[in-house]
Amino acid sequence: MQLRLDAADRLVELVEERRGPVVAEEAARRLFALRQAPVALARTLLAEVVEGDARLAWSGDAVGLARPLGADLLLEDATYVVVDLETTGLRPGSSQICEIGAAKVRGFEIVDLFETLVDPHVPLAASISVLTGLTDRQLRGAPPAAAAVRDFLAFAGDAVLVAHNARFDLAFLDRETERLTGARLAAAVVDTVPLARRLLAGRVPRASLSQLSYFFGTSVQPCHRALPDAQATAEVLLALIGLAQERGARTVADLVALSATRTRRVFDKRQLAFGAPPRPGVYLFRDRNEQVLYVGRARDLRARLRSYFRSERQRPQVEAALGAVERIEWRVLGSELEAALEELRLIRELRPPANARVARPDRYVWLRKRGDGVVASAQPTALGPIRSRRRAQLAARALHADELGRPALALPRLRGRLAELAEAGRRRALPRRAGRGARPGAGVLRRGRPGRRRTDAAIGRRRAPRDRGRSRGGETCPGAWHRFRSRRAVLDRNVPAQAAGGDSDRTAPKGRDSSGHGAVPGTASEEKRCQAPRSGA
Repeated sequence: MQLRLDAADRLVELVEERRGPVVAEEAARRLFALRQAPVALARTLLAEVVEGDARLAWSGDAVGLARPLGADLLLEDATYVVVDLETTGLRPGSSQICEIGAAKVRGFEIVDLFETLVDPHVPLAASISVLTGLTDRQLRGAPPAAAAVRDFLAFAGDAVLVAHNARFDLAFLDRETERLTGARLAAAVVDTVPLARRLLAGRVPRASLSQLSYFFGTSVQPCHRALPDAQATAEVLLALIGLAQERGARTVADLVALSATRTRRVFDKRQLAFGAPPRPGVYLFRDRNEQVLYVGRARDLRARLRSYFRSERQRPQVEAALGAVERIEWRVLGSELEAALEELRLIRELRPPANARVARPDRYVWLRKRGDGVVASAQPTALGPIRSRRRAQLAARALHADELGRPALALPRLRGRLAELAEAGRRRALPRRAGRGARPGAGVLRRGRPGRRRTDAAIGRRRAPRDRGRSRGGETCPGAWHRFRSRRAVLDRNVPAQAAGGDSDRTAPKGRDSSGHGAVPGTASEEKRCQAPRSGA
């Protein structure tokens, strides 16, 4: 089965390379390494590959690319099956399906529902149980994955499949479908994540299902269960179809094109790799001026070069080289070892900018004296070269001008400085370890950080007046009211009593503040309230 899937991929690449249908005899020779293949034998060999892949179709005695799925199916006439899975993990190979939910949409209305639990035959992780609410007891005795997927395929039929992040759900379904039928799902697939990103660009912060459900006001809220999530996705799909029709989409193929992720720009340059042989060698990326941008080696030149245009993004230097490449030159060599040696020689000789291992002497720096200090400079001196400018700047900050002649003289001074810094850090950490500082009020708990006794003395932070003396529970901490008592004593000494003043008769009652609310810290009523009850009292 895997050989057949690989043959289909190679056949699609061959058709794309020829930019049109390929006769059956040539396709059979290329795929099966045959010297000669009559038309009847070639069609027999290719029949299973072509009929089992939705990308390929017969055009007389030639093999070509099929028309996009749903090109003749109008949006209002199509039947959609919105599916959602709950799984035990993220990888189809090591994780299993534990629930399948689906909603069938016909005539822009939900007409049928499908839901089943699946026994994964492995215990659920605690995080999955918390997320979904499913337990091992609920899944025990449920249908196995093969039976559940078979029932789902019967429910879906030939409808258009829809999923939120379809790459995840379809990966699990394809794996089980291959086990059952030996082929992947051949239906058209619509992914609501890129579709929402394309149609709602700038209107929603994220294309998550919960965000889209809130934006469109769906009647069913997603809750990480298969059927509710599928129903919410179905309502989101109907809203997105309306927006797609406003943009001119008429058929399912138009909707699939809108929901397809945008291909990398370098994908359009994949024809530069056509014709590369499947042999070891080296390759060179050249720009429009024939300057070499990148040099690489490969055991299989054809597979390696095509991977640049079909895989994910490369590291930034190689991605920039792919954006500027206009021609790819390859040189076939006898072995992989010979290719590796030739690659090193070319890198040393040509110094391509996109190679990470290339040495750049023009970027080296040296240390030199400037006035009373030391600086990093591009002018060669006795101290250098240093490849990293950052390291050179750090060395310049650490050295004195009189130490440039013999840098080893700076080592005792630098060791002493490091010891001083370590001692200073240890002293700063002492109040934090003690839990309370020396000054009054140093043991106040930080607001909003329960269980972490970081003192004010350790963090050097002043508290807002509304937070002074109160913890999260509203009770006055002992260290806090001692601080208030000391401040009140200072005020009593510095502020003269206004026995005859106009405000003296407005003082608050004993044990209350000026607003009449609560006890003043430091009074007898406050001390009595803050004292913890003794055991046995």
